[in-house]
Amino acid sequence: MKLLKDILYKAGILEVVGSTNIAITSLSFDSRKIEKDSLFIAIKGTQSDGHKFINDTISKGAVAILCEKIPENINEKIAYIKVADASLALGIIASNFYDNPSEKIKLVGITGTNGKTTTATLLFSLFKKLGYKVGLLSTVKNQINNDVIAATHTTPDSIQLNALLRQMIEKGCTHCFMEVSSHAVVQNRITGIHFTGAVFTNITHDHLDYHKTFDEYIKAKKKFFDGLGSNAFALTNRDDANGEVMLQNTKATKRTYSLHTMADFKCKVVENQFSGLHLNIDNNEIWSKLIGSFNAYNLLAVYATAILLKEDKTNVLTTLSTLGSVEGRFQYIRNNNGVIGIVDYAHTPDALQNVLKTINDIRTGNEKVITVVGCGGDRDSAKRPIMAKIACELSTKVILTSDNPRSEEPEKILKDMQAGVDAVNFKKTVSIADRYEAIKTACSYANDGDIILVAGKGHEKYQEIKGIKHPFDDIEVLQENLKIFEK
Repeated sequence: MKLLKDILYKAGILEVVGSTNIAITSLSFDSRKIEKDSLFIAIKGTQSDGHKFINDTISKGAVAILCEKIPENINEKIAYIKVADASLALGIIASNFYDNPSEKIKLVGITGTNGKTTTATLLFSLFKKLGYKVGLLSTVKNQINNDVIAATHTTPDSIQLNALLRQMIEKGCTHCFMEVSSHAVVQNRITGIHFTGAVFTNITHDHLDYHKTFDEYIKAKKKFFDGLGSNAFALTNRDDANGEVMLQNTKATKRTYSLHTMADFKCKVVENQFSGLHLNIDNNEIWSKLIGSFNAYNLLAVYATAILLKEDKTNVLTTLSTLGSVEGRFQYIRNNNGVIGIVDYAHTPDALQNVLKTINDIRTGNEKVITVVGCGGDRDSAKRPIMAKIACELSTKVILTSDNPRSEEPEKILKDMQAGVDAVNFKKTVSIADRYEAIKTACSYANDGDIILVAGKGHEKYQEIKGIKHPFDDIEVLQENLKIFEK
């Protein structure tokens, strides 16, 4: 419980009607979740305008309304607070309501198109093994030390975010590693949050259904770095063409990492096999259970972040070599006949290309590479033909299938993907809308030693069709059809 006048600190108030000397027990921008003595934040969203539900929230028990336009019909028992941007004010108010928890924990945000989940999760695992109590906020799950909480978004909303950070502090966490999506930046979900550091992995073609242009997508990522304080660090991948762009206006201490160019933190891939990576990080050789050059970048980012957080170099390198792969990220299994099945979240052209290049770099050349890939519905459709083209160029056989079609017809998505298949690759490509049948067919094509890649959904345990999430797990379907009965 907090006094309204206290949680409005720095919220950019333009006008107040009524008393702010009242107790607030909860915050909500969802009119369906209003509780007694709560503050309702009326946000103008893309789907609906919260201002339309003000009277409804008052009838449910709201005692204060934060809005961009004060209603014509005033309830004298209610406090109305006018601001220029309610979504911006929400972040500040949520931070105040939960006693500004981000200022009491070492919070590092990881952003980029690919590698966010792996980097954040590896950091979480590393710091746990180093003896800290740690928090994780990721696409796969949110975790407070050993307690797992299901994740619904890559980055929680402002209220959830501050509530989770508060819980972390109450349970003794000293560090938190968090994925920061471009959507979260643009929607002000991280407004009012204090970051100890920020990490940029890379940026490639994605989310243009939301950001409209690649330039706007870059600006969204950059805005995160622009908002860092002078006591924070900004760590960026110098091998990415836009890595330096992220650092241009930041007040934070600037640091870089790289596999191919001069940087503050350097790594060289000595050996890359299905059994793992042999790396040279800052002139120290380590062996990792992770696979692929993209994971070399992730491991280097984790190492650099740990050093910037003042951890001992030897302890970090020793512990780094013990870390396992992240669920749904180049997760692989092998049956008794030596057929390798790989599940990866690769749902962007760049990610798919990285995974397939890694497979082709490691294989001897005699094995077939059979790729099962789809594209999500109600998302950036421009990448569909590109994904199919990459799969065809880097695979022996390709099965185009459904990902999460959502409200779209799978056949329409498949048709978009087929447009990227060159005439020379027609014979190696087949379309099977049913994802289970597609994976089953891929397994039937595989002979001893062949490699099957199932891309796009990774850790997800469902397939979303027409608003319903049906149970579906790529790794389980692979295990069933490759006759592997234990995980």
